This record gives sequence, structure tokens and C-alpha cells, in this order.
Amino acid sequence: MARHLITSAIPYINGIKHLGNLVGSQLPADLFARYQRARGHEVLFLCATDEHGTPAELAAAKAGQPVAQYCAEMHEVQSKIAAGFRLSFDHFGRSSSAQNHRLTQHFAGRLAEAGLIREVAEKQMYSPTDGRYLPDRYIEGTCPNCGFEDARGDQCDNCTKQLDPTDLINPRSTISGATDLEERETKHLYLAQSQMRDQLQAWIDSKTDWPVLTTSIAKKWLNDGDGLQDRGITRDLDWGIPVRKGAQPWPGMEDKVFYVWFDAPIEYIAAAQEWQDAGKGSDWERWWRTDKGAQDVTYTQFMGKDNVPFHTLSFPATILGSGEPWKLVDYIKSFNYLNYDGGQFSTSRGRGVFMDQALEILPADYWRWWLLSNAPESSDAEFTWDLFQANTNKDLADVLGNFVSRVTKFCRSKFGETVPEGGAWGGQEEALIKELDNRLRAYEGFMESMEVRKAAAELRAIWVAGNEYLQSAAPWSTFKENPQQSGAQTRLALNLIRFYAVVSSPFIPDAAAAMMSAMKTQDASWPQDVKAALGALPAGHAFEVPEVTFRKITDDEREEWKMRFAGKRD
Repeated sequence: MARHLITSAIPYINGIKHLGNLVGSQLPADLFARYQRARGHEVLFLCATDEHGTPAELAAAKAGQPVAQYCAEMHEVQSKIAAGFRLSFDHFGRSSSAQNHRLTQHFAGRLAEAGLIREVAEKQMYSPTDGRYLPDRYIEGTCPNCGFEDARGDQCDNCTKQLDPTDLINPRSTISGATDLEERETKHLYLAQSQMRDQLQAWIDSKTDWPVLTTSIAKKWLNDGDGLQDRGITRDLDWGIPVRKGAQPWPGMEDKVFYVWFDAPIEYIAAAQEWQDAGKGSDWERWWRTDKGAQDVTYTQFMGKDNVPFHTLSFPATILGSGEPWKLVDYIKSFNYLNYDGGQFSTSRGRGVFMDQALEILPADYWRWWLLSNAPESSDAEFTWDLFQANTNKDLADVLGNFVSRVTKFCRSKFGETVPEGGAWGGQEEALIKELDNRLRAYEGFMESMEVRKAAAELRAIWVAGNEYLQSAAPWSTFKENPQQSGAQTRLALNLIRFYAVVSSPFIPDAAAAMMSAMKTQDASWPQDVKAALGALPAGHAFEVPEVTFRKITDDEREEWKMRFAGKRD
């Protein structure tokens, strides 16, 4: 039994996330976690809300709430929505936790001891109109790299380039819109990433199996221009983790907090502590410290491409720079963007379909299947309502759902609600078993290598193979001449429903559970031997005809949703 530590990029607290956020990290991470559990492996799947920095403060101000109250309420909202999408987190933590406070301050102290923290007097943008400094998302302007007019003070959403507020062209306050900004001197702490460039370069070069998207972004940041730059890790904000050198005060930094992108990745580790402290598990260190058992853990991170620089450079620099035996990531699965009907999804701008809205109109499995089968792996992908309707109707309703309905209803009409006896498998059945065995092994390979779209395509082909067999064998026709043989064909088809439930469960867990329930079995063992698996439900085993597994999306619904989500969310 292998051990898998899995983390999804932690979502900002600033509102309900959209479908692009979901498919960019949390959903494929859940797919991988569910698959590894189904194969009998030990899994710790962690996520959290990212509750510090300007996104939290701005969102709280917009809501007219104290930031702590806003974060607590939004964490509850995001937790419920995650559960609605059946995201199987072992723990969904909070970056504002006491555990993360202690751990972030601990890492800062260790880095300072190692000479990897610099104190820098620098110019920061100040707004006399607002009476405050404007770090990160408190300021927007034109990106000096790509010309995007709504770049933020920490990063450009368009080209992913990391920025400082002073880099922006034509900067403006996001609080008041003021443009009469001025540079004022303030002191901040910097992580000396540049001192670790060679070490980080060697580590990244060793990851020959990583996606090209991940390594290309990391190497660009390492080598473009003047190479890897030191990065500020403190901010002039009220909300956040107070700057301390471990348990000790940090002179001159009394009124500052750590930068959100310093403390947010550390929350992955803190979430394991939270998991243990919540009574959900024990010995969190065996997952994170190589001197406590983590040497045999495979650690996989899932994230959108905009998060890659921090996870391939800044967070590893923190881990390595500490000099302590923390577990480094083994594999980073990164994704491109899912666009919405000719433009970008955007949480801050309210564009697209948001997770709560999606669940209001359709069950989770519809969204899980479409998003995963169209995951933006090799390039950006596009969500349109036409594609969504066409794909889900064909794959879920016409192929999988129709198979379940036809088989169970036919059996009930001719043999009753028990698996029929008699007959024997022939050439058609043996050919199907061979095809399923080949496809299942391919499916397993794609799941292990986290090739999400290819795995979905192979799973779809497994469903199609059963439908093609059913059409070819035609047990309803066979019944007229040879009821015994029809019984054998039907017995195989009923076992296929259980087989489909097991192998499909990482993608569509609710439908899989419903199929298992209809087959009145709790045997969810992974099919090591396809032929044996197709005999798991013996003759005489009772079943029931389920409700419609997947209904079709109508043209009227499609047009209604097009109109409903054409504008901006309030």
C-alpha cells in the first residue's frame, strides 16, 4: 500500500469560486485522491481557504464586515459548496489558524538564522486620498510586461508575471480609484531566493516527469531577465500573521504582517496539524517530515498555472532554506485556464458560472464529468453552454445512463429483479472482456500519470464498449429463441453496471453510488481481473431498477442558462 499526500491550491476567501477555479486545482486533485483510495492506498487530501492579504480585506470591506467575521463565514460557505461537489478533503482548513500562525513564524525564524532574510528599506505606493500604503490588490494598473490594463500590484492575471506595485503603469487605488499616488519609504523583509537559485535549478531539473507547463513557467522565472529575484514577504496590512522571528519579536516589524504568498503554502503543512487537532487523524508529522516517516510519501500538488511560480520557487525555497527535514513536493500537476464563452472566468469581476450557481441548476456529477473530460491541460479550454449540453447528453445520458436503464428494465421484464441463471459466455463475451481489460489498464495508466482528459476518454470508451456489446448481443432478440443464452448476456450486462460504478466513481461519485445501490452490493473492490469482476453478482442476486441516472439537458434549459449567465454576478 502506497501513501499519497495530495494538496489542492488553496482558494482565496474573497467570494464563491467559479468553475475555472474548480477545474484548475480542487476537482482534479479530488479525482486523483478518489482513485488512489479506490486502489487501496493511504491518502491524506488537504485543502484550506486562503484568508490573508488584500483579497480578504477588500472583500470584507465590500461586504461591510470585520475581516475576521467575513473569513469565518466564507470558510463555512466554501466548505458547504465543496461538499456539494463531493470534494473528498480529509481536512479543509484555514490559513488564519493558530497552527499556521505558529508554523509561518517558525519558518521565518529558521530562514533568518540561515541568513536568507534581508531587511530592505524601499519605496512603496502610498495613497494620500486613502491614507494608507497600497500593497498587492489595493492597486491596479497597466502591466509593464504585456500591457494588460487591469494588472494587480502583486501579479498580472494575463501573463502571470510577478509584479510590485511600483512596476505598474498608470496605477490607481482599488479602494477609491485615486491616481494621485506617491512613493514613500518603508521597511520590509525579503526572502533571499536569489541565494538559492542554483539549488532550486538543480531540483527543478531533476523533475523530468513534470508537465511541460509546470517546468517551463518555473524555468522562465529562474532565468528570464536578471534571473530569480528576492521576494518581499511582509506587508503593511492589519489582517494577517504578525511578523515574528519564531517565538520572538522582530524589531522594526511590529506593525507588519507576513505576505499572503509566504504563509499560504505553509498552510498545507498546518492543515495536517489542524486535521490531527480536529480528531480526524493522528501523527501528522509522518506525512510531512522525512525524519518522522514521510520518506515513503508521494506528495502531489494540483494548481492553475498562475500559482506555479510560488509553488516551484518560493515555497521550495522556504522548505529548503529552513534546513529542516520537511517533505518536498514530488509532482506538480498544473493546468491552463478554462475560459467562459469567449472571455475569462473571474471571481473578482463576477464573470462566468460560480460553484453555488452550478449546483442550483444541476447535480454535481454533470459538472464533474464535463470539467474533467475537458480539463485545460495542454492549452486553455473553453466552456460554452452548447458544448456542455452536447457532451453531457451524449456521454452521461445516451451512453452510461441509457445502458443502466435498458439492462435493468429488460431484465425485470423477462427475468424479474434478480440476476438470471443459465447460459454460458461465448465469443462476443470473451472479446468484450479482452477489450475491457486492455482499456482498464490504459485507464489506470492515465490516472496514475494524472492525464485527466485521456483518462476520461478511456472511461468513456469503456462505457461505449458495453453499449456496443449490448447492441450486438441483443438479449431481447436472443430471448425469443434461447432464453438461457439471453440470461447469460443479461447477467454479464448487470455485472457491467457494478463494474462501471467502481471504475467511474472517481469521476462521478454520486452516480456510481446510485448504481451500486441499485445493484444491491457494497463490493467496491477494484477490478484486478476483469473476467472475475464480471461475475461478482452471481445468479439469483437481487437488484432494483434505479431512477433515471442522468436526464438530458433540454434546449430550453440551455438557452435559459445562456441568458442567465451572460452578464455579471451581483
